[in-house]
Amino acid sequence: MEIIGIIGLIIAIVGIIYLSFKGLNMVVAAPIAALLIILCNQMNIWGTFIGPEHSYMAGLAGFLIKNFGIFILGAIFGKYMDKSHATVSIADFILSKIGTDSPYKVLVALTLIGAILTFGGISIFVVFFTLIPLARPIFKKLDINWKLLSIPLYLGAGTFTMSMIPGTPSVQNAIPTTVLGTKLTAAPSLGIISTIIMLVFGLWYMKIALKKSQTNGEGFYSYLDEGEKRPDENDEELVKENLASFMISILPLIVMIATMIFFNNVKNIILIALTFSIVLCAILFRKYLPNQIDVLNAGAIGSIGSSFVAASAVAFGMVLTNAPTFNIVKEFILHIPGPPLVSLAVATSILSGVMAASGSIGTVITQLAPTYLAMGIPAEIIHRIVVIGGGVITVVPQSGVVLTFNTISGLNFKHGFKEAFIVSNGGFLISLIITVIVAQLFYL
Repeated sequence: MEIIGIIGLIIAIVGIIYLSFKGLNMVVAAPIAALLIILCNQMNIWGTFIGPEHSYMAGLAGFLIKNFGIFILGAIFGKYMDKSHATVSIADFILSKIGTDSPYKVLVALTLIGAILTFGGISIFVVFFTLIPLARPIFKKLDINWKLLSIPLYLGAGTFTMSMIPGTPSVQNAIPTTVLGTKLTAAPSLGIISTIIMLVFGLWYMKIALKKSQTNGEGFYSYLDEGEKRPDENDEELVKENLASFMISILPLIVMIATMIFFNNVKNIILIALTFSIVLCAILFRKYLPNQIDVLNAGAIGSIGSSFVAASAVAFGMVLTNAPTFNIVKEFILHIPGPPLVSLAVATSILSGVMAASGSIGTVITQLAPTYLAMGIPAEIIHRIVVIGGGVITVVPQSGVVLTFNTISGLNFKHGFKEAFIVSNGGFLISLIITVIVAQLFYL
């Protein structure tokens, strides 16, 4: 019966990807795929769906307990910045400094902003809630295809600041330190090399994608299918209204970032910083928002959809990783033959596709690190290879980050996913391959 269970895992993963691409909401697709795993693995249906531990509902509730505060406050903050047109004011200022003659420079600027925020310890979810509303008026003014937004945001907020640049405070980079005793700056030369590779590849791909889009005569709304209704029909009229000054518009964002950075040791500082910024928005933008109740309601309602979509993906992962036959698959992956660093990189990369970056890194570090240490491989090398490998297959349809990005931006798997997949997964893969080669040649 093990073969049926394994086939069930494969069909469920392929199925959830297929259903996502067909437009079925993850809240519906995830339990359908989870049920297939349960049936093929002869698991207890009710216990696996609604049990108190290691169940679908436990995974869903666990994610919401940890992250719903960020989602609702982030969504409300984003709505305040958007509906007050503070994002338009900031966009005008950025364009006045960078100019409108080079859209590429604007995309690079968004990449750098995302990188600075995440390197400062700010959650990628908060970055999305903040930068997506900011980027929209910029893309509109420059008439850049909206689907290209995924390139600068994923490149800046979800690649080298997640696992490559030495000292990055990401969760993924911190996991190996608890087991290996390494530091966040482990193998700094490898980290710098991989960062450079990721940036060079990402910026090159960004330029190629932008040039292709411009050559094809694409504009902001080109991401929509023929006949699909345009969102925000009144945006052009809104832009012409009186706007808050740049300093007033950006002050809530500065307060949020400064609070998170300078008080990063305070418990729940992200929630505190977002709350401060929302209160500040309510005060500073009161004359631009005649009905703030509508803003609060819109943010709250939007957060429910995005948070439950992401939580459903996590819940599916909970059922998948607790299926009896998943251990068989995992053990096979963890013992892939080949040169030590190659097998280490391959195992982490494959697991990242089904367990996400943190899950794959945690699994490999706890189960394989002692074996590789016994081979004489330095702990710092293991740390850096595993953390980079954990990002190779993280942009997938069932990813909570991807689903959140799509919900906030209004993009879907037809528009924007390919660009995100190439710049993130492709960049991680190239960086990992070169990093393994360099480590093998110069450090072993």
